[in-house]
Amino acid sequence: MAEHESNLSADERRKVEENSPPAAKVVHAAVSKQGDDELDRPLGSLFWSAIAAGVAILTSLWVSGALHHYTPAAPWRDAVVALGYPFGFLIVVLGRMQLFTEQTVVAILPFAREKTVHNFMRVARLWAVVLLGNVVGSAFMAALAAYAPLQSPEVLQGMLGVAGKLQEHGARETMLMAIPAGFIMAAVAWIQSAEDSFSFGVVVALTYAIGIGGFAHVVVGSAEAFLLLWHGDASLGWVLGGFLLPALVGNIIGGTGLFAVLAHAQVRREI
Repeated sequence: MAEHESNLSADERRKVEENSPPAAKVVHAAVSKQGDDELDRPLGSLFWSAIAAGVAILTSLWVSGALHHYTPAAPWRDAVVALGYPFGFLIVVLGRMQLFTEQTVVAILPFAREKTVHNFMRVARLWAVVLLGNVVGSAFMAALAAYAPLQSPEVLQGMLGVAGKLQEHGARETMLMAIPAGFIMAAVAWIQSAEDSFSFGVVVALTYAIGIGGFAHVVVGSAEAFLLLWHGDASLGWVLGGFLLPALVGNIIGGTGLFAVLAHAQVRREI
């Protein structure tokens, strides 16, 4: 028994346990178990869940576009427009849909625990299916936004104004700006496992940080990039090579190369 607990009654010690946050190794175990469960899901389930996430994520662009339209040009405009960024993530994360950037930490922990060819192939399978589904879903919804009257012309112009900021950065800059986004989204998945009751606030706060920081998220960004493509403001080559590939690499570096590796390193001697 720890010295600071020696003068507590049994009931008081029980209350201390109940009110203590879970240890890092407990959170690690919970995320690893979630990862194992996701890795074992059928391909069809993963794919359709990922498409649903790609469809839902356009909500972020819709709300941001509306805020862009209704907010006057001012130094603080981007901070207000970024308030729309969390909306799609709230639907996706709280709805337990498959989002690629969450899987950079969730799926990788079982592989970090047991580095086998079998586990590597499981991760590659999940990443490929989820990324494809996310991109297909976001590209489909971006096409509807561009060609069908899903929103007013004014809101569409606002959405294009938001999306156009992607073209201000080259591929290398986009990759670097995607690293913080990957790290933050991995943190969302990690914190959810530790404090699920605070999921709403965690998602809002951390995804707003991505939006206001101007960081590059491969799935939200794919909706923006495809909207520019369907509207005639960008080429397919730029969408794939100028944004999607560098954003993907940056998100993986941030989510797996930084967060997942560090999260595993802090407990690897305890598991």
